[in-house]
Amino acid sequence: MSFVFTVSPDFTPEHLSGWYIFNTWIQKQTDSAIHLEMYNDFHSQREAIQNDVIDLIYANPFDAAMLVREKGFQPLVKASGESDEALIAVNAGNSVEDVSHLKLGVKVAYTDDPDVRMMGMIMLEPADLDAGRINSVLSDTYVVVAKHLLKNEADAGIFLAEAYDDLSSIIKKQLKVLVRSQIGVVHHSLMIGPRLLDKKEQFQKILVEMHEDEKGLGVLNSLGFSAWEKVEDDEMEFMIDLMDTLST
Repeated sequence: MSFVFTVSPDFTPEHLSGWYIFNTWIQKQTDSAIHLEMYNDFHSQREAIQNDVIDLIYANPFDAAMLVREKGFQPLVKASGESDEALIAVNAGNSVEDVSHLKLGVKVAYTDDPDVRMMGMIMLEPADLDAGRINSVLSDTYVVVAKHLLKNEADAGIFLAEAYDDLSSIIKKQLKVLVRSQIGVVHHSLMIGPRLLDKKEQFQKILVEMHEDEKGLGVLNSLGFSAWEKVEDDEMEFMIDLMDTLST
């Protein structure tokens, strides 16, 4: 039986090849037939999840609740020392130095990455801004968000902090960060679905020990990670509850 693995569409493009390498590695280590299916956007990926196509997913924290509560997924691991943070940036030539200085009707560029957008909107609250008091500039990727700022097609942009940090130095020199979140407990997780649950302990053990093997460490480095850490069920529940709280 073949299983389907997918990755949250907010991963940084330079790690695309790394996920294919990881998929090959995990197949060999678990002796399982796993096909990596990448989706261009969150909508198409969620449709696949709802249709019970997905068996293994590197999921963003916003989707974790749906995966656990509606689809019976369980957490395996998270990237060691990594957390999901968001930031708000503007064109370096913008006179605004603080989020609170942004005005009603400001043009804000963001992607359809739900947890990052939510954190970004929370960081806009000091300016008394919410979804109804900004002009949205929906963008396909964080690179496009940056382009909107550089071309003055948007006044501010909401970024996944990791994606912003991975932008070229040439682009970052033309931008200015106003605020960066420091939540620390929100993270992507590698999660396993119902059809693979009988192999959960096997997958978890192999992943947690992955950095101890030279080839495994090389694969991790291709993803920008140093190691995997086990995610306990109660840790996942805490994060889900936190995301629920932040979104209300």
